[in-house]
Amino acid sequence: MLTAFRWLVRLASALLALLVLALAGAYYFAVRSLPDYDETHLVAGISAPVEIVRTTDDVPHIFGATDADVYFALGLAHAQDRLWQMLLQRRTAQGRLSELFGTRTLATDELLRRLDLYTLANQSVAAQDGYALLALQAYADGVNAWIGLVNTGARGRGAPEFFLYAPDIAPWQPADSIAVLKLTALQQTNALQSEVLRARLSLRDPVWLRDLLPDAPGAAITALPAFASLFPTAPRDVAGFAVAADALSPVVPRGLAPASNAFAAAPGRSAAGGSLLANDPHMGLSTPAAWYLARLELASGGVIGATLPGTPLVLAGRSAALGWGITAAYADDQDLFIEELSPDNPDRYRLPDGWAGFFTRRTIIEVKDAPSVTLTLRWSENGPILPPSTFNLAAITPPGHVVALAWTALSDADTSMSAGLRLMRAQSVAEGVAAVQGHIAPALNLVLADAQGVGMLTIGTLPARDPAHQTQGRMPSPGWVTANRWQGVLPRANRPQVLAPPGGIVGNTNNKVSDAAFPDHVSFDWGDTQRVLRWQKLMSDREVHSRESFIAAQLDDVSPAARGLLPLVGADLWFTGAAAPAGTPERQRQRALELLAGWDGAMNEHLPEPLVYAAWMRALQSRLTRDELGPLAQEFANLEPLFIERVFRNTEGAAKWCDVIQSAPVESCTDIARAALDEALIDLSARFGPNVESWRWGDAHEAVHEHSVLGQVPGLAWLVNIRQSTSGGDFTLNRGSLAGSGANPYRNVQAAGYRGVYDFADPDSSVFIISTGQSGHPLSRHYDDLAELWRRGDYIPMSLDPEIARGAAAGITRLLPK
Repeated sequence: MLTAFRWLVRLASALLALLVLALAGAYYFAVRSLPDYDETHLVAGISAPVEIVRTTDDVPHIFGATDADVYFALGLAHAQDRLWQMLLQRRTAQGRLSELFGTRTLATDELLRRLDLYTLANQSVAAQDGYALLALQAYADGVNAWIGLVNTGARGRGAPEFFLYAPDIAPWQPADSIAVLKLTALQQTNALQSEVLRARLSLRDPVWLRDLLPDAPGAAITALPAFASLFPTAPRDVAGFAVAADALSPVVPRGLAPASNAFAAAPGRSAAGGSLLANDPHMGLSTPAAWYLARLELASGGVIGATLPGTPLVLAGRSAALGWGITAAYADDQDLFIEELSPDNPDRYRLPDGWAGFFTRRTIIEVKDAPSVTLTLRWSENGPILPPSTFNLAAITPPGHVVALAWTALSDADTSMSAGLRLMRAQSVAEGVAAVQGHIAPALNLVLADAQGVGMLTIGTLPARDPAHQTQGRMPSPGWVTANRWQGVLPRANRPQVLAPPGGIVGNTNNKVSDAAFPDHVSFDWGDTQRVLRWQKLMSDREVHSRESFIAAQLDDVSPAARGLLPLVGADLWFTGAAAPAGTPERQRQRALELLAGWDGAMNEHLPEPLVYAAWMRALQSRLTRDELGPLAQEFANLEPLFIERVFRNTEGAAKWCDVIQSAPVESCTDIARAALDEALIDLSARFGPNVESWRWGDAHEAVHEHSVLGQVPGLAWLVNIRQSTSGGDFTLNRGSLAGSGANPYRNVQAAGYRGVYDFADPDSSVFIISTGQSGHPLSRHYDDLAELWRRGDYIPMSLDPEIARGAAAGITRLLPK
């Protein structure tokens, strides 16, 4: 027995020693991929020495003799800190994720292959101007130079992820950067999803559209035909596919479409006499963040701001003379067309004047640990044919038909890259407006500020539609009807533009920017009807603004939706009845209502009221929709304030949603509101205990910055994921969008990955921040060093002064021509 015990001890000790050695080895090789920012490298591809001066926050300030040398160094710096992220973006655009991740990403690969973004990016290289071609090639050379240094210097494969996934790394090409920008366009639009949902609702009951998807407040539009009248054989009882969110998919659910704020004040509205600009684009939270801070010293002057790894662009930022910010325009830049197949030959489809064959091409998707998949890609005259398994298309496609997508980003002469590089060199608002005329996609609202004034315009190609279009682009339409087809491009003069506004302030929160009637409209579906109300109040509360007031507005956590909905929903519940005995559900409800009655709508992480409100509205919307919609109710997991308002104001008879159609009694909206509050309190008590006062919004509203690959690996998630208690909500300027579903439907999954505030009275007092850190390496101290500052609403300096950068340098990488 003693001998056996000794052998067990020896065996356990040996296993423990092997484990320690394995962990030590893994740590050693992982650390090898951490770049040394204080090195000198001999590289081919530059004309003179270049310096990459990194601040203590790991923000590179790049100084070179030529613009090409500067872009080369930016490519190298991006690769040092974000090589895995860049290559993953390229693989996504190419539709090659399954080579690494197997069947998990097969649907994503199929969609990207059918969209053919990478082929279009390759074709678009030839459309760039000379400066852009120079910048793209220099940037690619810089990326490849770092890959070469990794390979020759045994630098741990460049990133720890490459030890788990060891793909062959092809050289970076100019087309790769254009592909990354096109992928961003896919992430920035949700017009397709809106069309599908509108069609699904119309098939069930056209009246539902009026309540569930009401138009943004403003001028009314003409009525649309029921989808079933266009396609009588379309399915009516198909629930659709429950698509699980995947961190590797670039497709964003409709309820979590990207958002953003950008606003600017002219010198006359500034306390210090210089223009102000604030910008915070909202995207899905991830680690590393989508953005990377950098400063480039170009021949036209210094440029600093948020770059997109994989591209040489400063998408949001400033120079000494001009600042620019971006918001998602929510333009209707996509249309779905139902193509009728020939009953005699399914390889042919109907045209306005007969039948034609699809343009086809075969492609093979290699799948890890599974057989490869061969696809036949098809295009009609309207665009690529999409698989029915994506976007719930099977739920709206009649038998004998397929669905094609028309989208402005499907351009083989996309000059958005050239436009962005011109904007970086513009010296005034007027020059900025001229610079972006070649921007194709994504459609954006661009806010500009210089020393003299401010302006805002919608940029990106918008389709011209026939006034006789059967669905006005709001639902899929017959692709063989000439009036439904795109008629070219909407003239630039028809796009919203405000320069030198009389009030001295411009801005956008993804709200409605145009009242133009169809077909000169920008969109029917807008990204915001609530945040804009708070922004307007904050801007009008002060005659003049400062950097501090713009920061305060950017971080404001008051929800106009909460302020507007609670008095409506709780109108017959406030302070009713005698005080209930302590410890009873009735007393808990009364206490919750007392707290909400005195609440100002601030979605502060330390308060219980935001949690009660969010849970109440979630339960209420579910009760209002689930009996009528059934499985379709899952499409409304996030709060729809205009729907709730219509119901409780009984707009056009919308109060009928309060009656549970499957029960004999006729329930009132007060009944449903009370039952929803009780349901919410029961759920919150189970999660956080029975004491309402002890609940904290931040405990539920946790920002989850998840690594797209390692974030769900047991044992690694705690190392690579960043979780933080946060304020804000779906409808606050400091936006923190709720997941709406899952184990914690209140978690913060989308927020401002970048914040910047620029003050042209003292440009070097400008500030910026990103949501994680600059490095994508989990063992780097710069992996999450900015995350806590971001959570607290702090910023770091955004100076273009070379002496400040050098004086605070944490390391200087010197590149010498070989």
